Parts: sequence; structure tokens; C-alpha cells
Amino acid sequence: MTATGGSPAYIIAARRTPVAPRGGALAHLQADELAAPVLELLLEDTGLAPASIDHVILGNALYAGGNPARLAALRAGLPVEVPAMTIDTQCCSGLDAIALGVRLIEAGAASCVLAGGTESFSRSPIRLHRPAERGAEPVPFDRPVFAPPPFTDPDLTEAAARLAGERKITAAAQADFAVASHAKAVTAKERGRSNLVACSPGAREDDFTRRLALKTALRAPVLAGSGGCELTAATIACEADAAAAVLLVSDEMRRPSALPGLKVIAAQGGGCDPADPALAPIGVARSLIAALGQSAAEFDAIELMEAYAVQAMVTIEDLGFDSDVVNSHGGALARGHPIGASGAILMVQLFELLARTSGNAGETGKRRGLALIAAAGGLGSGMAVEADNS
Repeated sequence: MTATGGSPAYIIAARRTPVAPRGGALAHLQADELAAPVLELLLEDTGLAPASIDHVILGNALYAGGNPARLAALRAGLPVEVPAMTIDTQCCSGLDAIALGVRLIEAGAASCVLAGGTESFSRSPIRLHRPAERGAEPVPFDRPVFAPPPFTDPDLTEAAARLAGERKITAAAQADFAVASHAKAVTAKERGRSNLVACSPGAREDDFTRRLALKTALRAPVLAGSGGCELTAATIACEADAAAAVLLVSDEMRRPSALPGLKVIAAQGGGCDPADPALAPIGVARSLIAALGQSAAEFDAIELMEAYAVQAMVTIEDLGFDSDVVNSHGGALARGHPIGASGAILMVQLFELLARTSGNAGETGKRRGLALIAAAGGLGSGMAVEADNS
């Protein structure tokens, strides 16, 4: 069903796979194979027919071409007439895909969009540059260039370590943050999750989540940094596999469904100096919060990407967030970081916290939420939502 007039966009369903570390329980699945059951279950949750979907948009960062969104849509049984596109803004990809779906609905170009992200670190291609000269050997590379000269294009871990040193954020403080993230995730896991898609018999929960003791975190191998502000294997999110998506609809399509949902009230991207990629969400958040005419304290739930403990800690401090409402079900340090899916996972978490409140004692008063994520190259994305259970 293609829209003819603009409308606010609503998230009426949100699902994700469990997050599994690279080489773990989801290692046998390609990115599109991870996403397909998520798309299927979103339709099942809402009772919408596959033919009602106007577009599928998925973020993906590691597949070096192709169109995983189209493969996932076809695997999910969507009609061949439904278009699908894959976008790559690295870590922001999943959230940016949702923002693009929102804008299609707001512009009147669509009424119903499946949007999110998918990533398989385990099955991602091995990368080689073709040689510049005939007969030369291909040149392997770990990552593409994120910023051209004269900009600095730092290794992200080295950039985070430099930030920790500049802000005097100690390894011990980072370890405390990681331990807290795991503790919140364990509590949520024990309470039971309603948003997970069991896409593989061996993967029904986020299996990296554990009761992490502080002494264990403090003994984790150092990966970067020095002078007491080191980054370790416990304070950097592990490489992971997962998919996540939401079902976006216009107001006209939402009203007959009577489903609880989230109204998207703002979505924004932004940038900063590529030398300091972790700082990008801070400017995005300030701009977004100012546009809404509210303060940081007025958000009831905040989902903030924890690619690095230090990145999350600096964002919380600089924006004055209440740490009690940030990642209240745990963050990526306790799950893992499936790059193209991570931003979409934040929105699935917000849906769990805000739209599905009837079964979660103590959370029924939550109304507004914010998702924030940083990406390589100095990019940041944010999205604000409001619970709409009318």
C-alpha cells in the first residue's frame, strides 16, 4: 500500500535475534539469513499481509556490496514486487535505515516499511584490494578508509584509548561500567524477553551476557592505551552476529490495528571531526533535544551504544544523562556489536521498554525514549520516540 499524503511514523512491532559473538551460535548464518525470520515475525506480530509492505530497508556494514535486504525480503516471503535496499553508514546503519523508513512515511511515499539492520561478522567476506599493477598480488585489508587526507582516519580502538587518556577515564572506571552493563543485562534476561527471535536452535538468548565480576574485568587483556586508562577486552564490545528490525506504519495504517506503539518524534544524523568519532552523538543529541524543546532529564529511557565503555561514559557525562535510565536492560558491552544491526537493536530495546510495559512492573510510567549511536568517520545518529498506547 503506497501512501499519498504525509503522516507521522509509528513503530508497531520490533524484533531482533539474539546477539552471538563472532564464531558462536549464529556463525552458520549469512546476514540475510539472520534478518529473514525477524521480518517474518514482525508481520506475524501485527497480522499484516506481506503485500502491505511498501519497502524493506536494512543497514549492513561488512558485506562489501550486494543487497542483503533484498535477499532477506525474498527469504521472508515478501512479494517480488516489494523493493528492498541496503545502506551502509557503518555502526549507524541500522538506526539510519529506520530513519530513512520514517522519512518515507513522513513524506507520503510509503505507508508501511520494514527497517533495521543485519550483520554477520562470522560470515563476512575476506577483503582484498585489486592490485594497481598487472601481475601484482591482491592487497588484504581489515577495514576501508573512513576519512580521506588531510583528515585523520584513526583506528577506532586507538581513538577511544586516546579519549580515555584525555578525559582521565581510568581502566578501573571503565571496568565498573562494563560490570554494571552485564548486571543489568543479566537481570533483564532472568526477567524474560519478549522481543527475541529464535533463529537457530542453539541461539535463544544473548549468550555473551554473564555475571561479570569486577576482579575478572580488571584482569582482562589490555588492547589499547596506557597510563592507567587502558581499554581491555572487557571494556570493548566484542564482534558479533545479529539482526534487528521494526515495522513502521503511517497513522492511517496504525489506527485500525489497535497495537501499542512508539511514535517517532525526531530523527537526526550529524558529524564531527573523524579523529574523534566517539563524540559525534553528543552534538546530534544536543541538537535533537533542543529541537524538541526539552531537557535530557525528560527522557524516561535512553539506549546508548556501548562500542567502548569510554565512549558511552563520555556521552553520559557531557549530556548530563541520568545513568539509571541509560541502557537499563544492559548495553552492547554485555551483548556484542553486530555493526550494521547495532543501531536497530537500540530501537528494539526502546520498544521493549516503552511500548510493552504492561508486563514489566515498575516501567509503566515510561513515556519518551532516545537512541544514540556513533560510527566510524565521525558520524552520529539519534532518534527520539514517544509511547503511544491509545
